[in-house]
Amino acid sequence: MKQYLELVQDVLDNGLQKEDRTGVGTLSVFGTQKKYDLREGFPLVTTKKVKFDNILHELLWFLSGETHIRYLVQNKVNIWNEWAYQIYLEENDLLEKYPRYSEEWKAHMKEFVQQIADDESFAQQWGDLGPVYGKQWRAWGGADGKTYDQIQYCLDQLKNNPTSRRILVNGWNVAELQELIHHEHHAPPPCHTLFQFNVMGDRLDLQLYQRSADVALGVPYNIASYSLLLTMFAQEVGLTPGIFVHTIGDCHIYSNHVEGMREQLTRTPHMLPELLVAKKPFWELSHEDFELKNYEHDAFIRFPIAV
Repeated sequence: MKQYLELVQDVLDNGLQKEDRTGVGTLSVFGTQKKYDLREGFPLVTTKKVKFDNILHELLWFLSGETHIRYLVQNKVNIWNEWAYQIYLEENDLLEKYPRYSEEWKAHMKEFVQQIADDESFAQQWGDLGPVYGKQWRAWGGADGKTYDQIQYCLDQLKNNPTSRRILVNGWNVAELQELIHHEHHAPPPCHTLFQFNVMGDRLDLQLYQRSADVALGVPYNIASYSLLLTMFAQEVGLTPGIFVHTIGDCHIYSNHVEGMREQLTRTPHMLPELLVAKKPFWELSHEDFELKNYEHDAFIRFPIAV
């Protein structure tokens, strides 16, 4: 994963200091691109431990079309909890009572997450994040009032019209995202703005345009998640998983991540692991059908999340 370390070095060397929505501050460059050839191994970062299980559960959650966090919580995936919790605090006028990241906030969020796991009706009411990835991928709201399954569209096109240059999924539905765009406490509008499949001979490639990318926490997940999606699509249509092209708009390292990023640059990448996927139809694949083999990695690096 030298490409990832090159990206880290680029941002540290060339990034400009910028204020941002979170108030943490970043080093930022605009317009980067890295390519990962899945024929060389599965591109999961090895210079720190990355929780592949979290990535797999999150992708399956996206593909299910769900927008509430109960499935994730029940599978110990906590990466979306803070967004749902902040919505809950705002809707119940509790933002002042539980200041963000205070000890009271942390303790109360644990109670909130546990209730999401235990109480289905509470989860349905307070665990929903709005029109995030699952909604846009599987039930895009059109101007005609209909919804459109973009994932199924791509599968159908790859099977029936593989030379098309229109096999893409758009996550940025302007009409549905206004509340997310303009609301401080809601989940952010999709960072993974658009992705496109392309058949090149006997291989399938995938390019993602990502409007905003957190290099320390988000990018390792993004690389692995879309490489996993590419693998699933390729198997379904009988092609070899090829190249994942990761194009990023605002590519940034948060100021409180710089030290950990510099530590990661001192480490030497390991051999890439191998991903095995059960030979089953696309929509029948579940968590148990994926196996990551020979994942060698360095120690975990803890980075605080900026919400």
